[in-house]
Amino acid sequence: MPFSTLHTSTDDGVLTVVFDNPPVNVLGATTMRELRDLLLPLREDPSVQVIVFESANPEFFLAHVDMNILDQRDVLEELAAAAPEGVNVFQAVGELLRHQPQVSIVKLAGKARGGGAEFVAAADLAFAATETAGLGQVEALMGITPGGGATQYLRDRVGRNRALEIVLTGELFDAPTAAAYGWINRAVPAAQLDEYVAEVARTIAALAPGVVAAAKRALPPTDFGSALVVEDEAWASLVGLPAAQQLMAAALEAGAQTPEGERDIETVLRKVSASVLNGQ
Repeated sequence: MPFSTLHTSTDDGVLTVVFDNPPVNVLGATTMRELRDLLLPLREDPSVQVIVFESANPEFFLAHVDMNILDQRDVLEELAAAAPEGVNVFQAVGELLRHQPQVSIVKLAGKARGGGAEFVAAADLAFAATETAGLGQVEALMGITPGGGATQYLRDRVGRNRALEIVLTGELFDAPTAAAYGWINRAVPAAQLDEYVAEVARTIAALAPGVVAAAKRALPPTDFGSALVVEDEAWASLVGLPAAQQLMAAALEAGAQTPEGERDIETVLRKVSASVLNGQ
């Protein structure tokens, strides 16, 4: 099946998925639909044991959810109609990934923020380049809270206190810190990242039949249930407010979703926030 924002290749039980949505790999409605259309059929494909996700852009894995995503309202409505009961369209991406029978691995060479960071936290395993990778939940700087699973995924991975730190500061966390917190599995020198992830993927894919399925059955993902509903309600209570709308519009004007603006989007958002909120 051809995709417009994903490239795929398969080798000895390992499917590699490359995000390619220039200029900064925002997570838009098309990418969410393509992920669904890719992952659902894979649930019935025993030839694939491991899925490795990486980026065609060395700077940005998935920048964040597209701030212009409402321009694709027709696709969003399709995704909402197909989403499982109790999850929104953004949470549906992470929940689909978390419940794949294959082992999912993120190879993080660059930055992942917002919905991109949520995707990393939803994967089974994540390895990041020590010198260049970074993770951040920047939603608070846009006047909202995460709405794609981050509150629960982070609490499960790093604990409540660190989850609050990540969500409320909006800071970019480097790979060693993210590894120390438990957000990712480990930081790996950038020059070794490709081979390290390839070796992990090959090792898992070469296991005897049934081992991956048995391990995932014995170590199931946490069932967040109603907690995801609460997260969605918290996000929805803020995203339509004038402050959030003004902050996102001002962020786009200030360079968000361009390579220059996204390299230090935290600073851009803090400046925008100070200007917008002080002007109210």
